[in-house]
Amino acid sequence: MFNLFKERPGDVKQIRHNLVSFIKEKLQRAEGGEGANITAMHLFINCPESERHLYEAAVFNNVPGKFKTDEIQRVADDYAIELPNNWKFEVAFTGQYPPQAYRAKDMDIAVFFATGKAGLTHKKTEAFIKILNGEAEQEVYRIDSGMGKINIGREPKAQVAAGFVRLNNIAFVSGNAMELNRSVSRQHAHIEWEPVNGSFLVFADAGGIPPNNKMKVRSIDGMSFKMQAVEVGHRLEEGDQLILGDTAVLEFSYTGKEK
Repeated sequence: MFNLFKERPGDVKQIRHNLVSFIKEKLQRAEGGEGANITAMHLFINCPESERHLYEAAVFNNVPGKFKTDEIQRVADDYAIELPNNWKFEVAFTGQYPPQAYRAKDMDIAVFFATGKAGLTHKKTEAFIKILNGEAEQEVYRIDSGMGKINIGREPKAQVAAGFVRLNNIAFVSGNAMELNRSVSRQHAHIEWEPVNGSFLVFADAGGIPPNNKMKVRSIDGMSFKMQAVEVGHRLEEGDQLILGDTAVLEFSYTGKEK
């Protein structure tokens, strides 16, 4: 196999080919109906910062969904691997991989397939969101699987596009706290319960992705994920920190206590 990192390829198409080939090799294990159990794919890439732009181009980082539909879905169709209609795809640039991920032998990358049978999941149906930095209406919020979409943003009621009013369940305040909350959008993010895997997912909303304010998730073991597209969720794990813009920080926990 082409050694993606030691030989330092400068051709985006070759990098893309190597990434797709690795995913194809692992995805072929899902032939025979197992593909229908896949709910998400997580691709982890560890590359030098000076070459990151090449790999971002290889996965169409600026065109959300293109790598998923034009490359991975095409491979699945070619090999009659029936993926569900709503499967999700996520790329993370990091050197730390989940222990369940498949790691490439000749490339410093890994891929993890979340399924209805196995995933980076937690089975509890309630959790807590603690405000670590910034000022919200509460210091700790309790969320549960029956709440539906749990909106996060600035102000409890915020007027958004076309005159609609968005209700934020986790609301950062304006006024005197504006300096701490300056990077929180009125429609920054939301959390949803995923019943298939029994876990909570966080999604960036329109105000939480470039070119607007930013959003990142940092795990307890130091892995960081940038939220780049509104349709791609990130499965929350114990101790994950949600960073809204530059200053507001929330902590997700299944074991926290309300104050």
